[in-house]
Amino acid sequence: MYSGRLLRSIFLTSLVLLGSVANAQTLITISGTVQSEEGNSIPGVNLTIKGTSSGTITDAEGFYKIDVSKPGSYTIIASSVGQITQSKTITIKNGQGHTVDFFLKNDTRNMDEVTVHGKNETQEIKEQAFTVNAIETKKFANTTADLNQVLNKTAGVRVREEGGLGSDFNFSINGLSGKAVKFFIDGVPLELMGSTMSLNNIPVNLAERLEVYKGVVPVSLGSDALGGAVNIVTNQHVNNYLDASYSFGSFNTHRLALNGQYSTANGLIIKASAFGNYSDNNYIMRGMEIWDEAQYKYVNKDFRRFHDQYKSAMGQIELGVINKKWADVFFVGFSYSGTEQDIQTGTRQDVVYGAVTKNGHAYNASARYRKDNLFVKGLNANVFTSRSVDNYVVTDTSSYKYYWDGSKVKTSLAEINGSKAITNINRPRTFVRANLGYTLSKVHSFNLNYTFDHLKNENYNELISDRADIPGILSKNIIGAAYQQNLLNDRLTNTIFGKMYNIGVQQSRLVTASGEYAQANDSQTYTGYGVASRFRILPDLGIKASFEKAYRLQEVGEMFGNGYTVIANLDLKPESSNNLNVGAYYGITVDKHKLFVEGSWFYRNANDFIYAVVYKSNSSVSRFENTSKVKVTGLEGDVKYNYGDLLYFNANVSYQNAINNTKYPVGVTSGTPEATYLNKIPNQPWLFANGDFSIGQNNILGKASRMQLNLSTQYVHWFYLTWEAYGNKAGKSTIPDQYIHNASISNSWNNGRYNVSLECRNFTNNLAFDNFRLQKPGRAFSVKLRYFIH
Repeated sequence: MYSGRLLRSIFLTSLVLLGSVANAQTLITISGTVQSEEGNSIPGVNLTIKGTSSGTITDAEGFYKIDVSKPGSYTIIASSVGQITQSKTITIKNGQGHTVDFFLKNDTRNMDEVTVHGKNETQEIKEQAFTVNAIETKKFANTTADLNQVLNKTAGVRVREEGGLGSDFNFSINGLSGKAVKFFIDGVPLELMGSTMSLNNIPVNLAERLEVYKGVVPVSLGSDALGGAVNIVTNQHVNNYLDASYSFGSFNTHRLALNGQYSTANGLIIKASAFGNYSDNNYIMRGMEIWDEAQYKYVNKDFRRFHDQYKSAMGQIELGVINKKWADVFFVGFSYSGTEQDIQTGTRQDVVYGAVTKNGHAYNASARYRKDNLFVKGLNANVFTSRSVDNYVVTDTSSYKYYWDGSKVKTSLAEINGSKAITNINRPRTFVRANLGYTLSKVHSFNLNYTFDHLKNENYNELISDRADIPGILSKNIIGAAYQQNLLNDRLTNTIFGKMYNIGVQQSRLVTASGEYAQANDSQTYTGYGVASRFRILPDLGIKASFEKAYRLQEVGEMFGNGYTVIANLDLKPESSNNLNVGAYYGITVDKHKLFVEGSWFYRNANDFIYAVVYKSNSSVSRFENTSKVKVTGLEGDVKYNYGDLLYFNANVSYQNAINNTKYPVGVTSGTPEATYLNKIPNQPWLFANGDFSIGQNNILGKASRMQLNLSTQYVHWFYLTWEAYGNKAGKSTIPDQYIHNASISNSWNNGRYNVSLECRNFTNNLAFDNFRLQKPGRAFSVKLRYFIH
């Protein structure tokens, strides 16, 4: 266990590191704007200094800035698809900055290709054969949003949180949720950073783009995802920058984020990032039932949460080089993350905890290497390896029963599981991912990916023992191979792939006849496959389809339990599903008007679904079992429109019909079907929609300033909390319709260097709950201050 002093040391260390990033030496700035020959600003133009790795791209207003370390002669090259490349040579003397503006002419010699290829990276990702959402986080940079809140605005995604900052959540893509969805950061599993790292505590400033793959996941991620995957893409540019922000708001919530990069004169690159979160989470719980002695009956009253404090912190540093003969990218890194969390409720809010805590910390050391044209032209290698240790402690030693008014009564039992426990979970982990890509020609390319994941699980109650008597080992080997062909001048793209999954389990089993433990080793192999295709009917109109026979291997907590409320099940099998997507997209740009529309239909047929069920010989604990079959069909649509940098509008709607496809209990093949057969899956929304609107204007509060107003709304249709087959119509337990509205206003100065924003979430103060009917915060206000220099 660690103390708050260790968390504070992370911030101090990160501040020193990032301070050195910003002030290591006096840099000389080359800046300017890039405009078309008509005088319009051009975003996304590449600016590079000839003969160096320094470069940047223009922002939404066509502005750019590049730092150099010493006076001299420099050639700046401006290039963009659809414009004729232009270069200018300047001489810098006496360490003074220089302004260089570009006016690019349209490349009329290649206008047909401009229409097809003149798109930013986010747009290109959306038009892949895979069904994928690509979300640029820049427009959320001045908000207090975490990654969960950004993703919850996208089509097909529902994040069901159980409370305020740091609370547990369930992440769903097209109706499949929980462990069926995998999370990555720059293609590396997020869980390597430790159990304290989660989408609901990572600030949006640490990400440049979010990619959401639905149902069918490319082999390059090396994953056993069943329902889809989320890839967090961080800033990969080579220019120096510093992004620092601090926000404070309702419920005594404070959030700090620091992110920076510095390139030394000899080519060494330093990347550093850190964040910290704190909240009392003492929001009002409305209509809680409590005994009123004066009236001698139960009454409903409002109470503040009193045991839900949350702290988390992360610090990471990477050192490396780029553009060397032996490596295009080579970095070594180290990270630490930690949390201190009070537990207020479980899955029922009528049961209140007043002393249970969960504290954790994790360490990670890593190395990554990339080399293009390795040995031969077209052969690209990408390797990542890490060693991590993840620890957390759940303390449940109180002998009191608590109530929502803060009162308590003495008992002989602990709060969660009856028996007092200080449960220690220790999980050291070794991870390796190697990827080879080979481009044979413009038509044919190949990809091979191998993932090795070895994890040891140790859990014990330190009130009984100081070590784990029967540690377990879980190892996974995943091999993926893909072949891609680009036909008809890239109008038709086909990707055919296969995956092999191997899982090995080692743990001592109790031999009941002798009362002794015997080592059990088990290894199973499964094979998946898939195909993804896209056809461009017109340059900006296309159709696509993808299919995958997918597997999701068992997780460590499912196989070995958590040591206090979940027991082990070494006979657990992986989940499997047949996933199918069919969709279409259309984009059009006319002057400053830009419209993009996409829609899709999806089908999921999952077997051996892993669920936690109450253990038959001890109702106070549960274990994971392969109990269900689930079939999901649905539709989703998304519309995006923007008018220059003035207006932005986005609306999406998702419908998903997830039903229980389990006709008979496990082991039974005939007879009377289960009562819940063909029922909608409970506690899961099936119809929801999102809307976002923003309007912004430059130079309202001074030159080089920008003011932005953002409004968003979310609608969730009512859904069943329990199985619809149980109870009469009037007495069925449901979660009602919900409408949540948010608003924010921000202003930036000096081309985005100084930023301040005011935000109000759920400004109508509607009741908000979306998982087990656990109440989330009501109306909340926040202020965010942000400093960004590049």
